[in-house]
Amino acid sequence: MTTKPKARKYNPSRSPSGEGTPEARADAIARIRRATQGQEEVQAPEPATDIDAIKREGLTGRQLRVARRLAQKNGLPATSDYDAVRLLRQKGIDPFQRANLLDLAANDQPKSGSSTVKVQLPQMAGEAQNTLPGPELTPSQRRDYEIGQIQKDIARRRKRKLFAMFARLAVFVFLPTLLVGYYFYRVATPMYASSSAFSILQADGAAGAIGGFLSGTQYATAQDSVASQEFLESKDALERLNRDTGFEDVFKQPWIDPIQRLSPDATLEEAYKLYKKVVTIGYDPADGIVRMEVATPDPEYSVEISRRLIQYAEETINNLSELKRDDQMREALNSFENAQEARRQAQEDLIELQLQGSILDPESVIAGLRARINQFEIELQDKELQLAALLDNLRPNQAKVDGVRADIERLETVLAELNAEMLDVSAGENSLARLNVRIQMAQADLASRDMMLQSALQQVETTRTEANRKVRYLTVSVNPVASQEPTYPRKFENTILAFLLFAGIYLMISLTASVLREQVSS
Repeated sequence: MTTKPKARKYNPSRSPSGEGTPEARADAIARIRRATQGQEEVQAPEPATDIDAIKREGLTGRQLRVARRLAQKNGLPATSDYDAVRLLRQKGIDPFQRANLLDLAANDQPKSGSSTVKVQLPQMAGEAQNTLPGPELTPSQRRDYEIGQIQKDIARRRKRKLFAMFARLAVFVFLPTLLVGYYFYRVATPMYASSSAFSILQADGAAGAIGGFLSGTQYATAQDSVASQEFLESKDALERLNRDTGFEDVFKQPWIDPIQRLSPDATLEEAYKLYKKVVTIGYDPADGIVRMEVATPDPEYSVEISRRLIQYAEETINNLSELKRDDQMREALNSFENAQEARRQAQEDLIELQLQGSILDPESVIAGLRARINQFEIELQDKELQLAALLDNLRPNQAKVDGVRADIERLETVLAELNAEMLDVSAGENSLARLNVRIQMAQADLASRDMMLQSALQQVETTRTEANRKVRYLTVSVNPVASQEPTYPRKFENTILAFLLFAGIYLMISLTASVLREQVSS
């Protein structure tokens, strides 16, 4: 009878429910024998030799351990329990056959007379103790186990990401908000604000004047209101305020917080930045009111600055309206003076022409000569008719005929003299006719100059009316009053605003980083 190689003892400490004790093994052999008595062997199907197929068979942990022990007993180099089942089946040994199980259980019993039992755990060559497989799980149990591991991993990652997110929020949002709130509540110097309001009005003009539809409304003085606002927000106003009240010296005091305090060697630009923060001016075109707010560490100084700025605005408005009035009146007066001078020159030219000759009125002289010539021509015609009547007689009176002929000769002589005088008057450059024409032209020029002078005088009156209508008046509707409680800083509102600002910046950076990360990884 051939002896079988002795198999390694199974470690009872790793077998569940005490399966490694002699009593347990004896009970197991008895149960197997009773189960096999009286039963016919059934032709089993061809066993699978693929590891994946073996895994799908749903073998229990005990069956896998038995297969590993049989592989060790037969000297097969199995790397795992499923590999031991595969090698045994390839060799033609069924690891779960009753005979093999009984043989393996019989060999595992200790020899009689031995006081101690040496139990050895079957180990693969070259493998460590921690590589032994544990109890095999069913597919559903393995799926539940893997799902549980995935859920635990997701929970761990969520906790880690949540912790990282809170850490980033604490660094980039909560800590800066805390610092800002500490500054507003503990460090910031309280500022006392004084509010005032003023408007610019226009003088009432004539009802028929151009632009009378807008007269008396806020649109008529909108340009002046904007101009006054621009002046109060300029460096010129800051320089005047600094000369009058020492604006920079007030904000250079050491008890003011460092953020709102001016350095001892502050430039005009730095002072102007602080001035724009301290003085807030706004113009409302709906009602035409300019509202101003001044915030300084001293309430009385805030009132003083407000009054000074209102005074500067009033002076600016007066200067603007005065310049407009002066320009318009200057142009109108210059036109009137030019018209007067032209009219005086035209009148002097007429008088000079009239005094140029010995005759003051050449036209009347010429008219008189023409009248005398006409009169003598009529008398000459009468004498000629009379002579013709005398000559018609058969025996005319010679004395009468001679008298009439003598009269005709005298009349012709006078007419010749008058015609010669008339020719002298109307011919030549210095004739009375030319002198008369020049006088008439001078009279026409004088008449036109009179009309221009009248128009210039009317323009002066109209310009004076328009200039009076363009007068601007600055009226203060709300006088500045010293505040009894600090207006700034608004601690809670500014802290909440800082929190929202830091949170928005953090959210924007986070979204940008996420989008870039997704673009890079895609």
